[in-house]
Amino acid sequence: MNLLRRCLIVDPMHDSLFAMLADAGWEADYQPGITRDEIRSIHHQYQGMIIRSKTKVNHDLLGDSPTLRFVGRAGAGLDNLDLAYLAEKGVEVVHAAEGNRDAVGEFTVGVLRSLLRNIPRAHQEVLQERWLREENRGSEIMGKTVGIVGFGNMGQAFARRLSGFGCKILVYDKYKEGFGNDLWQEADMDELFRQTDILSLHIPLTHETRAMVNSDYLSRFQKPIVLVNTARGEIVPLADLSAAVSAGRVTGAALDVLENEKLDTLSPIQREAFTKLANAGNVIFTPHIAGWTFESHVKINVALVDKIKTLGF
Repeated sequence: MNLLRRCLIVDPMHDSLFAMLADAGWEADYQPGITRDEIRSIHHQYQGMIIRSKTKVNHDLLGDSPTLRFVGRAGAGLDNLDLAYLAEKGVEVVHAAEGNRDAVGEFTVGVLRSLLRNIPRAHQEVLQERWLREENRGSEIMGKTVGIVGFGNMGQAFARRLSGFGCKILVYDKYKEGFGNDLWQEADMDELFRQTDILSLHIPLTHETRAMVNSDYLSRFQKPIVLVNTARGEIVPLADLSAAVSAGRVTGAALDVLENEKLDTLSPIQREAFTKLANAGNVIFTPHIAGWTFESHVKINVALVDKIKTLGF
């Protein structure tokens, strides 16, 4: 194997990656503490680079004449990559969306059940020696209509796990068709607006989806809905969601991602909305952990290296 092929790894990764890369004929240079300026000065020494979500890969980082053959994204989202720039420069992009789809599917079911059955709130009340049964009477998934927006790896993984709960599953994907079966139905957004009781988002962050689930979007649902977002926080403006919760259009929300996940840098509007949601009693926050399991840490590496092998260089 040609061990002269060198891959720069600039974000923290599970140790399993290094042996996989070596077996595939790549020499790994692991520098998780590297600065952006340092990447700029040395990237020409490598044929590949692997990142997670914190490193933005664009002209500012790689310049006019990058020599990288590929950029590997250890995860699902590609919003931190300038795909048009990389395509123009002939830099291949591979990512490992399937690596954490099982984790996301399981988590989304779990956080939805926790929300509907008031589990976090009830737990805190019992710790405070408050035994409130009637006040914590919850709702079942069975018999409800779950609308899924986005049917890639994550949306499909959620739908498969949801299919045993006796609910109706409607799926909308702008870029796919013909995927309906006995477990879920293909639908357009008008159908989701009419029928949805529970809305789960599984779409990437793009110029189309940024702030998509805003006040106007939420006002179009004909029934009050429960909202679950394990996709990207920038899709749902906090202020618009807070207003919808206050108005009763959203009766509960589970948010694994936020419009701004650096909580110490929230704008005044974001801070006000976050505080209102935190005090609402029907909102669950988690710190972007839907795909974050011990198993997915390894699965992501397996999927990523398998795709690097297919590049043929």
